[in-house]
Amino acid sequence: MSSFDFSAVDTSSPVSPTSAVNSVKKATGTTATASEQTDRFLKLLVTQMQNQDPLNPMDNAQITTQMAQISTVSGIDDLNKSIVSMNSMLMQSQSLEAASLVGKNVLVAGDDLTLDADGYATAGFDLAGPAESVVVNVKNAAGQIIDSVNLGSAEAGRQSFGWKSADPKLVGLTFSVTALSGGTQVGSTPLVADAVTAVYSDGGQLNVETVKHGVVKYSDVKAVS
Repeated sequence: MSSFDFSAVDTSSPVSPTSAVNSVKKATGTTATASEQTDRFLKLLVTQMQNQDPLNPMDNAQITTQMAQISTVSGIDDLNKSIVSMNSMLMQSQSLEAASLVGKNVLVAGDDLTLDADGYATAGFDLAGPAESVVVNVKNAAGQIIDSVNLGSAEAGRQSFGWKSADPKLVGLTFSVTALSGGTQVGSTPLVADAVTAVYSDGGQLNVETVKHGVVKYSDVKAVS
């Protein structure tokens, strides 16, 4: 009876999904799909089992572990496909929802104040935490403080305020918020209203175009009126 040359076969450890993937990469120069990886892995595993040393057979636990790993690779590939599909559906849903914003006013980040015919302006801000003292400083076009609105204490979250000017023709006005809690500055984000003129998608990112603040990410829109 002829003898088999076991030295020609590496039986030190069972084939792994990683080695199977690397083999496919070397052979094709590209990353294989999960299906191709599975097929390659199974072929290598069967070949190794056929040529294993009968006196030192592969451990069943190792084989089971390797099979579980390749199943995980296949499952991740299927999960990725599902996520891509869900993302596409979500983008379509957001596009339809965002399209209804055209012609409406939205609340976005900004510190400009626009007076109406009566010289009145409204704006808002988001507080990062509760504050014992909140003061809104109104500035002219040169950045100089021309008036202050003391709002007292405020809770964390969105706040609003109104201000009336003696001169309704003033332009270039801005505002800043000074919020303190126990002498410590509380973070704030100024918010203003702006009209939406268009909605479009760019590189998978949904954007809204506004009159005064240009392009704003759809996800950065705080409220709609």
